Amino acid sequence: MSRLNAADRPYDIVLFGATGFVGELTARYLAEHTPEGLRWAIAGRSEEKLRRLRERLPGGAEIGVLRADVSDPASLRELAEHARVVATTVGPYVRYGDGLVAACAEAGTDYLDLTGEPEFVDLTYVRHDARARETGARLVHACGFDSVPHDLGVYFTVRQLPEGVPLSVDGYVRVGATFSGGTFASALGQFARGRRLRAAALERRRHEPRLVGRRVVTPTGAPRFAGEVGAWALPLPTVDAQIVRRSAKALERYGPDFRYRHYAAVRHLPVAVGGVAAVGALLAAAQVPPARRWLSGRLAPGDGPSSERRARSWFSVRFVGEGGGRKVFTEVAGGDPGYDETAKMLAEAALCLALDTLPPTAGQVTTAVAMGDALTERLRAAGIDFRVATIR
Repeated sequence: MSRLNAADRPYDIVLFGATGFVGELTARYLAEHTPEGLRWAIAGRSEEKLRRLRERLPGGAEIGVLRADVSDPASLRELAEHARVVATTVGPYVRYGDGLVAACAEAGTDYLDLTGEPEFVDLTYVRHDARARETGARLVHACGFDSVPHDLGVYFTVRQLPEGVPLSVDGYVRVGATFSGGTFASALGQFARGRRLRAAALERRRHEPRLVGRRVVTPTGAPRFAGEVGAWALPLPTVDAQIVRRSAKALERYGPDFRYRHYAAVRHLPVAVGGVAAVGALLAAAQVPPARRWLSGRLAPGDGPSSERRARSWFSVRFVGEGGGRKVFTEVAGGDPGYDETAKMLAEAALCLALDTLPPTAGQVTTAVAMGDALTERLRAAGIDFRVATIR
């Protein structure tokens, strides 16, 4: 692998989409936590907005400004060639993201995003994984609440269990927060693109090497009462289980036979039933273009709650892992998942790729594969809790 003279580039990190809601939170986090000597820049369509943002950031005079537009491939190539690591908040990614992934794969530039869109992840694997492996670029998707707590949480749980034996982990997600506009837009888009999503998954399977000598499965599971967490467990059809599966396939530490199931944990049965009905209604509405447009206007990407509302928000993901005669209960928990903690996760992942000693890897990889222990420790130091509750 070659880093294509990445050390000689003007910037260690470039944040694309910095003037959006989560983008600005990420820029502020970087401004407050970037170590002295690290060179970084903000990027987006409007140079005027970028300069106004820079004026509001601590130490803004040291922050670079780059103009780039998803509709201008030359500007994306220039952006990728100026950075060692590019982090982007510009979604929905299936609509706006491919050009930047292509530019980073070609330039040997590490790439991070916040996508929760399985179709986009599968398409970028098919289109850009091979070239990224040649140039040494690490393409890391889902670096926010989708899917860092789940991917690293399972990784953390597995490391508490014996090696070389079949393992199973169940994850139970609880959230007290407002969904982000970007997450809502991505969900609507996925609901409306079911056929394309399935086609992208099938195309990926045609290109992806088969796992030999080991087995990894992520069954959907069925709704049930989970006594381990004292809540109703509802299968959660997000990208998270797919990300966990790819980590498990890449890392032998997950054992010869690994199973993961992903659930939303709901305390009260009426709320669980109402949640299932709401998702069904949203799925139906997403198939009707006028209804989909109306829903999209309720919470547009870039919109977000007040700092006071975010301060009251929280998330908890509890994991139950078993194998080799041992049972372990772990938890990953933090504050506002859709905005503050997502910005923190993206920023720390960028700092991790730029600064830390990491396993040699390239191509499309997960946070667990690319950054594992290093990112876990960064997030713990930043206030996101990874803990072992009990071991039996």
